[in-house]
Amino acid sequence: MQRKPIRIYGIPMDLGQRRRGVDMGPSAIRYAGLRERLSALGWQVRDHGNIAVPDHQHLDHHNDITNAHNSTAVAQVAHASFTAMHATIHADEIAIFLGGDHSCALGTLAGAYTRPEPIGVIWVDAHADFNTPATSPSGNVHGMVVSAAMGLCPAPLQIGDSFIQAHQVVMIAIRDLDPAERIALRASGILVITMRDIDEHGMAIMMRRALTHLQAATAIHVSFDMDALDPSVAPGVGTPVSGGLSIREAHLIMETLCDDGRIQSLDLVEVNPILDQFNHTATLAVDLTASLFGQRIL
Repeated sequence: MQRKPIRIYGIPMDLGQRRRGVDMGPSAIRYAGLRERLSALGWQVRDHGNIAVPDHQHLDHHNDITNAHNSTAVAQVAHASFTAMHATIHADEIAIFLGGDHSCALGTLAGAYTRPEPIGVIWVDAHADFNTPATSPSGNVHGMVVSAAMGLCPAPLQIGDSFIQAHQVVMIAIRDLDPAERIALRASGILVITMRDIDEHGMAIMMRRALTHLQAATAIHVSFDMDALDPSVAPGVGTPVSGGLSIREAHLIMETLCDDGRIQSLDLVEVNPILDQFNHTATLAVDLTASLFGQRIL
């Protein structure tokens, strides 16, 4: 991977879901030593602080979409993160965005799509986040991010002037889908690598399949939800689902992506310190990021 400078942005947002605490994720990851770890690997790192997030007590719900809670405020944050991503691309640097719930990726995905070169997306998550306001059982926007990025949700959840295409997305570690979401995902054309696929074929083969699928892309955005890991190893997440990735499987994802050399941006989301044990999940998030940016066993 080319040694461009790295920018870190925090997005301390919990507006895309209803369990409080994930807004403290950026602080927990910083406390676990992300900047120091990357600097020790030889990267030039600058922390650009946090993107402003509206307070729960001062939200204006007048223009919210029906069954898309806090959609106006989430879109406001998404526009700010879109701008941060676009500025990073313009500076020819690498961006790391620390969530917050996964709705922060509304802006980062849209911003990544403004790259002049073909872009691919690796979405590592227990969930596909492919609901829309019409299909979501919960109305939580963090479960609508990919569909919104593909232009399938109404304004204000459509960020930017163009949308990610299905062939540009690979999902990894999927294992928890809502009924209507499952139907839509099957018809979408997205390459979905489920936990069963990983169990049957192994992570190395699945990663080769993912990267071959994205061979036309010259830049890749990784959106990594920590609930992709099994709760036994990553307890500090808002929506844990059993049967997830092992620590080694998650590291192999990141090591393989590093070897590939096309990674230009990263979302690291859904760390909830309130539910964690001794900041273990945030520390694991830092470990995985180090693997993405060149740390090796030997």
